[in-house]
Amino acid sequence: MTISFEELGLNIDLINGLKKQDIKIPTDIQAKVIPLALENKDIIAKSQTGTGKTLAYLLPMFQKIDSEKREMQCIILAPTHELVMQIDREIQLLSQNSQINVTSCTIIGDVNMSRQIEKLKKKPHIIVGSSGRIFELIKKRKISSHTIKTIVIDECDKLLDKNNISKVKDIIKTTLRDRQLMAFSASINETALSSASSLMKEPLIIKIQDEILNTNVQHMYFLSELRDKFELLRKIIASENPKKSLIFINKPVEIEFIVSKLQYHHISCYGLYGNAGKEERKKALADFRNGKIQFLVASDIAARGLDVKDITHIFNLDLPEDPQEYLHRVGRTGRMNKAGTTISIITKDNLPTIKKYENKFSLEIKEKYIFKGKIIDRIK
Repeated sequence: MTISFEELGLNIDLINGLKKQDIKIPTDIQAKVIPLALENKDIIAKSQTGTGKTLAYLLPMFQKIDSEKREMQCIILAPTHELVMQIDREIQLLSQNSQINVTSCTIIGDVNMSRQIEKLKKKPHIIVGSSGRIFELIKKRKISSHTIKTIVIDECDKLLDKNNISKVKDIIKTTLRDRQLMAFSASINETALSSASSLMKEPLIIKIQDEILNTNVQHMYFLSELRDKFELLRKIIASENPKKSLIFINKPVEIEFIVSKLQYHHISCYGLYGNAGKEERKKALADFRNGKIQFLVASDIAARGLDVKDITHIFNLDLPEDPQEYLHRVGRTGRMNKAGTTISIITKDNLPTIKKYENKFSLEIKEKYIFKGKIIDRIK
């Protein structure tokens, strides 16, 4: 039986705001999380990419915020600049459509701190940002952690790994004990689950659609020598002519090299890498969303939480060893019942990894090859 947003306990302003976004029925993760979050429960939630996790925590957050007070009430932590900006866009859209005056501020590293301090003087209700810079500003007493009622850890499997958990703990320690803590991701391993649980008060664990792949996506692979991978990619692109695509590689240091080679062949693309400026990245993502840029080249970390509509193709120039990362990548295409394609360009050494994906997710990844500019099934 389908449940409504009214039955979940959301107020009419939020419901009307959602209707303006053509959102009328809650997703599974929203149906499970919203009533518990409204009761101020600590939550660990796992749900596939594209299932509405951001609204699952934003909707109860909006309902609980006292918008009449000029004070900081919520912190949302995210691992990448792109995800921070994406969450902030969701907040602004929800505020505008629901006509609830909730304000927000993005706080990320590698940005002029004095400008951020100026924004914080306005006492935004929600702070979205990276854990390192947020903790710096808490230490400088520019963020009032004692007024924080809710902390969300988005992409928690990344933020609670051994390289990042200490910064998250530092922030949590500065808040009052009765604050709410929620953690979300498309994949949560045992380490992240244990770490999140240790930070919370009797956490409720919610798992939705565990390890199910979108049936609208077709999976294929092409065999190649290592040195020929890029040339094969170029041929596949010429054959498929994808409208909007993500190209994944495992080593961030190689992003710039791939981008320059694509641009040399007059293929419109941009690389998501750390040393690019905030405004440059912002413009590139806007151009990608509106179709001016055809390809984004990224590592798994750079693309975490990236939510762009109508991505038609995912290209894997490198395969992730962890099947969960394959799940993350595939989840960015074939959304809203549209078709999608995932293409992996591999060497013979990668065949066991392909077999591991097939067994793990009960799917068939078909071998293909290029013949006279067309993609053909490999007959075995």
